[in-house]
Amino acid sequence: MLVKDIMQPKVVTVSPFATIREAMQQMKRHGVKSLVVEKKDIHDAYGIITYTTILRTIVAEEGDIDLINVYDVCSKPVISVFSEMDVKHVARLMVNQGFRRLVVLRDNELEGIVTMNDIVTAILEMAEH
Repeated sequence: MLVKDIMQPKVVTVSPFATIREAMQQMKRHGVKSLVVEKKDIHDAYGIITYTTILRTIVAEEGDIDLINVYDVCSKPVISVFSEMDVKHVARLMVNQGFRRLVVLRDNELEGIVTMNDIVTAILEMAEH
């Protein structure tokens, strides 16, 4: 099984210049727990911001969510994999490094996202057959 078989091709993105409040509103609107942070230019890298990152920022910084921008707190560069990669390698990477989600790139452009939940769901479906 390949990453492209289980990844989520529709990825919700956010501008690096958005505020934490705007990112939270976008997460709520789309029902997601993370957003891929867009590149500032063609030489930049994608980033990722999650509920956990946002909560950690609010607690640690006691900051105003309207003054802190996404680029100040996102993880960047995001760890990425290729859609043609075997899922077993991705699962091993996620388990060994403690990642819950990875961005899928093709030619350095966003193609999708794969989460630990996607992998577990695929394994459970295989076990049922």
